[in-house]
Amino acid sequence: MSSMTYSRGVTLRYAVMGLLMDRPGSGYDLMKRFRRSLGNVWVASQSQVYGELNRLADVGVIEVTSEGPRGRKEYVLTSQGEAELQEWLARTEGRKPQRHEMLLQVFFFGLLPREQVVQRLARQAEIAAEQRAALVDIEASIDWDDGAPFSASGRLALEYGLRLRAMEEDWARWAVAQTSGPAGTADDSSECERRFRTPAA
Repeated sequence: MSSMTYSRGVTLRYAVMGLLMDRPGSGYDLMKRFRRSLGNVWVASQSQVYGELNRLADVGVIEVTSEGPRGRKEYVLTSQGEAELQEWLARTEGRKPQRHEMLLQVFFFGLLPREQVVQRLARQAEIAAEQRAALVDIEASIDWDDGAPFSASGRLALEYGLRLRAMEEDWARWAVAQTSGPAGTADDSSECERRFRTPAA
């Protein structure tokens, strides 16, 4: 099985490869980078990252360059890995199936008492607000002008997360109004729409 066939469709592998293309590192190093830079777009546990490093090394897209105390291994992306990563970055995928558990639950909220639905939606708004606040803290802690390869693109990804969390909070609060108030009384023009709407020419 080729490494390209092995890797296709498993995005964690490309996240690990991309971080190693930036600079070599150990599993511990990668976990720190994940939490600081990729936590907004991709969540991975320590066992997932270490397991992925082993699999990528087995197929030759990364290799161990040094070993230290307590079994610490430092990895680097190979030329084969660089070629595969570049191919993945340039590839345009077709539309993928949508799987969103929370929205699936929303579809069946009619089976729950109204009070429970309102509480569930209000909590969703709180979660989105908490997540957005965490991203604001991350944004403030990073020197975006440090010239690092991922600074500009990382800021693009972070901005997506900020806008997405703002939209989710706004939608949840709108849904609370739709659910708790008389039908037709909620404002159909949401705050998020007003915030990001482009004025007509």
